[in-house]
Amino acid sequence: MLICQFVITFALMKHILIVDDERDLCEILRFNIAAEGFTADVAYSAEEALQRLGHGRYDLILLDVMMEGMSGFELARQLNGVVPVIFITAKDSEEDVLEGFSLGADDYVVKPFSVREVIARVKAVLLRSAARDVVNFNGLEVDEGGKTARVDGEVISLTKTEYELLRLFLTHQGQVFSRQELLSKVWPNDVIVTDRTVDVNITRLRKKLGSYAANIVTRQGYGYCFQP
Repeated sequence: MLICQFVITFALMKHILIVDDERDLCEILRFNIAAEGFTADVAYSAEEALQRLGHGRYDLILLDVMMEGMSGFELARQLNGVVPVIFITAKDSEEDVLEGFSLGADDYVVKPFSVREVIARVKAVLLRSAARDVVNFNGLEVDEGGKTARVDGEVISLTKTEYELLRLFLTHQGQVFSRQELLSKVWPNDVIVTDRTVDVNITRLRKKLGSYAANIVTRQGYGYCFQP
């Protein structure tokens, strides 16, 4: 019973983006992924995928290579490994496969494929990703195992307090925390600090997050939250 609950909870937490210009194939994949309990969105080009990635958090991308405009390889190059990627493509030469993995792909599936096999590979990649204890929002991520943070693939230098604030925000995206709640969750009980200490650390954290600074928003009269 507990295992069943874990599987259901795991699936409901995962958001997958399907990127392919074959609309029928996208719908087949979306239907079968949804049947497994995952949430799936579709983008019919790499450019559309970038727009979606700029406005939402995804745990995995199923990515075609040959599309009009930007290719799947170029999209993966821009993502720089910040989101797990499974290539799904008709490009089946050894050079193509090696290029895909050199760009940070987590798996490579050649068309035509079995939908059951794709689902199995999706689950395997998501489980491996979960085992790394990485929490992310697009190109901003926290590695809970390594106690590091990255912005678009680059490690940023954070103090322990800044790291704990960012970890709390990313694991509770959209949730508003009062200053008192942040003090109780991030600062040790034996350290005397004031509400102003929270404001100073939030300001310092924002300066290190680059384009993601604006995602940490102030809710006047309430506190702070990370707004996806």
